[in-house]
Amino acid sequence: MCHLNNDSDENLLVGISTSDDASVYKITDDIALVQTLDFFTPVVDDPYVYGQIAAANSLSDVYAMGGEPKLALNITCFPEDLPKDIIKNILKGGHDKVREANAMIIGGHTVEDKEPKYGLSVTGFIHPKDVVTNSNAKPGDVLILTKPLGLGILNTGIKAGIVSEEGYKTAIHTMSELNKFSKDAMMKVGVNSCTDITGFGLLGHAFEMAQGSKVTIKFNSSSIPIIEEALSLARMGIIPSGAYRNMEYIKDFVKVSESVPQEIADCMFDPQTSGGLLISLEKEKSQLLLNELKSSSTPFALIGEVLEKQDYSITVE
Repeated sequence: MCHLNNDSDENLLVGISTSDDASVYKITDDIALVQTLDFFTPVVDDPYVYGQIAAANSLSDVYAMGGEPKLALNITCFPEDLPKDIIKNILKGGHDKVREANAMIIGGHTVEDKEPKYGLSVTGFIHPKDVVTNSNAKPGDVLILTKPLGLGILNTGIKAGIVSEEGYKTAIHTMSELNKFSKDAMMKVGVNSCTDITGFGLLGHAFEMAQGSKVTIKFNSSSIPIIEEALSLARMGIIPSGAYRNMEYIKDFVKVSESVPQEIADCMFDPQTSGGLLISLEKEKSQLLLNELKSSSTPFALIGEVLEKQDYSITVE
């Protein structure tokens, strides 16, 4: 993290050393604090929907650790000339989504900026023994993804005005859906590792899991849920620049089979906004988790497996 020293404390259960989704600090033998922060520029024109998506994205990091969010602080940047109704609706969208998560917004901070930015600093809680990290995937595990890919590509298409109404609605629903349901399901079943899929894309976040766990992750590209319109846009070359940055960053650690269609590979590198959870768990438990996820409002699937460490951190077939 920008070459900063990793501060240590016997009660710091999860810090920055494994690039995990949130930090975890033990308060008592029964209570640990989960803390994270995230914010970004608008991905849609509707201010209320933007507020909801930004809040869901921020809350997701706590869910990825197995925690339950309780308190949140607004992080806001607004141009001086932005109409107050827009600011109000962004904050209302965030507020309503936090309430849906059974948490509270208790304050925040606002600064002037040339471009709107919004997100949350979120505090959650978990039992110290229940913490789920991104660095505990085991050989023999299987991998389940709880939301479809393609959100970065769709957002690029939305900005260009070339996404259908149905595609727009699918993107909004997927991004604004809390990962609370998936978190509750995985905690009920018991899992080894988890991360949420956001800006580094599926392959970037899977790379962090593989590196932290000292394993190789193998994906079955044909099993991965992808929003159909995102595939169509990818075939047209509508790919966000972040996907190419992700590709460049991990290209030496990823082997993609030549048989994998280019549009699917592009979606696997695609930076997601408020994406799903990537969960690693014992194969024997996989059907239990899939059963728990049956009432999910977003597509989910078993998409890969965890292997002993090989030449590449990630393989895609």
